[in-house]
Amino acid sequence: MDVERVRRDFPIYSSRRGDIVYFDNACQTFRPRQVIEAANDYYFDFPACGGRSVHHLATQVSIKIDEAREKIAHFIGCANPNEIAFTKNCTEGLNLVAKGLRYKKGDAVLTTDMEHNSNHVPWLQLATSVGVKRKFVKTPSDGIFDLEAFKRALSKDVKIVSLVHTNNVTGTTIPAKEVVEIAHDHGALVMLDGAQAAPHMKIDVKGLGVDFYAFSMHKMLGPSGVGVLYAEEGAGKDIEPLITGGGGVSLTEYDSATYLPAPDRFEAGLMNYSGVIGSGAAVDYLSTIGMEEIRDHDTALNSFVTKRLMEIELIRILEPVDPRKRGSIMSFNVDGLGSHDVAMILDEMDKVMIRSGMHCTHPFFTSRGIDGCARASFYIYNTIVECERFVRAVSGLVDTFSM
Repeated sequence: MDVERVRRDFPIYSSRRGDIVYFDNACQTFRPRQVIEAANDYYFDFPACGGRSVHHLATQVSIKIDEAREKIAHFIGCANPNEIAFTKNCTEGLNLVAKGLRYKKGDAVLTTDMEHNSNHVPWLQLATSVGVKRKFVKTPSDGIFDLEAFKRALSKDVKIVSLVHTNNVTGTTIPAKEVVEIAHDHGALVMLDGAQAAPHMKIDVKGLGVDFYAFSMHKMLGPSGVGVLYAEEGAGKDIEPLITGGGGVSLTEYDSATYLPAPDRFEAGLMNYSGVIGSGAAVDYLSTIGMEEIRDHDTALNSFVTKRLMEIELIRILEPVDPRKRGSIMSFNVDGLGSHDVAMILDEMDKVMIRSGMHCTHPFFTSRGIDGCARASFYIYNTIVECERFVRAVSGLVDTFSM
């Protein structure tokens, strides 16, 4: 990958004169000018309402939204664009499915014990309001998904398996195809939280056989405020919309409403038109680079940083230690320092920006007696030179502040 050429597409590097190291990509990525320009085209050239009015500006909006939907469907291996619904983020997509399938008391959901709150709290709500049972697959200390434990956890009352595809703390990826096949054999639906997977690897929803797949565009060069939910046509037809109103219905009476087919039934209200259009440009950009090349680049940076940090005595890398099993994510702690202290000191010392805390996966940390961690996460515009600067900054931090 020609990283220097890639970096020229990102305005922040020219505006900030390249003086920052941004390793917080698992939270949100930068956007290239191609995405910014595509989003701005809406406001400059056809700032109208799609799907309602019939004048030519509105028609152009509708055409652009359809084009973006087709691009994203193709990007994740989906032949039917109507199986792609736009949400405001991955969280909304996960909630849409969890609360739209209308489970009853005694039905069970199976997750891991290390889910993001977006795939944890909705099920907690249903446990309280409906009586849905929670079941967890325990993760071993090495952080690798235990397929045998998953098989043992499946039972007849499990109606849906809802798992993180790539974890946002450990960086580990589950064997999704095997998980889907096993769950389907037990009569359960499968939903995957793809927020950390879709930006870094080739996703083929049809090849996986998954029923629902959710992700956010802001983690993969797209505008903020746009998420994607893939809902397989057969499974999606049973989902009640999370939000109802204009644009999601074909006809209403004083005592009834008829919902439109998917995806319109899930997209009630005015959409983030510029964001959706920019999202189409984002997947175009990623496709031009190639997802395999992106994954190799992430792993190469992670490997470099991991090897260097392991040479520092007071650094503790969260398992698994092998960077090939962690993709773009490297989570660590420094003996004697809290994770927020680490992040703030690195920023103050050398404008190195990382994430700190419990990363919206509180049960993962509390159950293991860990008070959060610092997390560096890499993407296409990051370089080995930046990795060297990061390692020097961490080393200097340890020498100066750690006890």
